[in-house]
Amino acid sequence: MKPVTDETFNNDVIIRSETVPVIVDLWAPWCEPCKALGPILEKCVKATAGKVELVKVNIDENPQVAQSFQVQSIPAVFGIKNGEVVDGFVGAKGEGEVAAFIEGLLPSEQDEIVKQLLEEETLESLEEILQAIPDHPEAITKLAKIYNREGKGEEALELLTRIPESAETRHIAAQIRTGEISQTEILNRLDELLVSVKGDDKAREEFVDLLDVLGPDSDQAKTYRQKLSREIY
Repeated sequence: MKPVTDETFNNDVIIRSETVPVIVDLWAPWCEPCKALGPILEKCVKATAGKVELVKVNIDENPQVAQSFQVQSIPAVFGIKNGEVVDGFVGAKGEGEVAAFIEGLLPSEQDEIVKQLLEEETLESLEEILQAIPDHPEAITKLAKIYNREGKGEEALELLTRIPESAETRHIAAQIRTGEISQTEILNRLDELLVSVKGDDKAREEFVDLLDVLGPDSDQAKTYRQKLSREIY
């Protein structure tokens, strides 16, 4: 169990929940039911031997977290998996009800198998996951990278269409379409394309692909996005 603040919530809850289910206990020092529920939560979470983690948020000191959950009364408890709220309850509960709530957050047998296959990260293991879960995002992105390394770019691009577009999928797709290219070559090519992007759709598409290869956090990409906007608008 650990205290979480407005500043640490994203790392300690949202990102952490991609690895292990996280239970968020919203409480306050003046809340008597919170004091009764806290030890029960801690006991039941401890019994999972690390399969579930518990964090506590003092809503008086961390109003942003409380607001994000839109809580109107406490204690309020939420189960987070893969960055999403999957279950929750409000008010004090007995040990049996809390244990049942936590049981619902535990990974299923299929979850455990998928986790093992993802860790193997081989062509065979990832294809096995997709046979059972055709739209598994992590398996798809990992497999697309393998397909690309093996020269199966078209198959990789087709695979990526199974899941919603994201910064990661755009990055992978752009790498596939542009091929192996150094950062210096990217920047030189962006300069070449800049004069054509306004009236040439293919030039503009290649320009955007190269920006996606650089990545959303790249300072160069941000600079060239500004240049693209000036040219177009």
